[in-house]
Amino acid sequence: MNITAQMVKELRDKTGAGMMDAKKALVETDGDMEKAMEVLRQKGMASADKKMGRIAAEGVVTSSIQDNCGAMVELNCETDFVAKNEEFKELANGLAELVATSNPADVDALLASTCPKCGKVVSEVIKEKIASIGEKITFRRFVRYEGNTASYIHNGKIGVLIETDNKDAELMNDICLHIASSAPEFITRAEIPQSVIDHETEVEMGKEDLQKKPEQIRAKIVEGRVNKLMSHRVLLEQPFIKNPDVTVGQLIEGKLTIKAFTRYMLGEGLEKRQENFADEVMNQVKG
Repeated sequence: MNITAQMVKELRDKTGAGMMDAKKALVETDGDMEKAMEVLRQKGMASADKKMGRIAAEGVVTSSIQDNCGAMVELNCETDFVAKNEEFKELANGLAELVATSNPADVDALLASTCPKCGKVVSEVIKEKIASIGEKITFRRFVRYEGNTASYIHNGKIGVLIETDNKDAELMNDICLHIASSAPEFITRAEIPQSVIDHETEVEMGKEDLQKKPEQIRAKIVEGRVNKLMSHRVLLEQPFIKNPDVTVGQLIEGKLTIKAFTRYMLGEGLEKRQENFADEVMNQVKG
């Protein structure tokens, strides 16, 4: 059968395969488009498996807010170039929506589930994208909240998802923006483990500038320092980024209660180039 340029183009458009690979697959299957797609998919799987040993610390953080729930995911790839690829971003957005609607138990459960839109297993969909895009892709993590939720994503690099008792879209967006910039670890002081306070106390007690002070005075100074350190880590005690004269707790008092929040920074904990995204968010707010 004569393999035309139009057939090759159609196969490339459907699979993202290279021109020569598409032509070879069509020749191999005597022009049968469906069989050629299967051949490329199988070959893509093999090349995808080879790519899984590479480091994937770039990517995107994205979210999906549904009527009664919200989800946030981190999808990793190898380069920032691919992270900006529309096909990659579409995959990430689809995964965020799937997490929100299907409520998987964990990452493995999500990967083993079937995508309702295409009828394929999620792990197979990702492998096909690896073959198409040409880089290792890793679905790293997700978080999901039910109820009143809101999200803020900063350039795909920092993501925040919150859950509140009441719905106030503007205020919830401001809280998300604040969390993205200020990176709190806890909602209230009561959530801080005693072990964290004990560790900070030990560190402060050992600082050179206090060694010559009487024990009682030193303890008082350390208590004040640790108290200040802890306030920086508690969301409700942090000065609100848009108006530092009030704390976040004062801002939301009588309006809503923050039940939970999660903040993702792309690639945190992975070995990669570090950038100060928190400063970038702050500069954007000031601008």
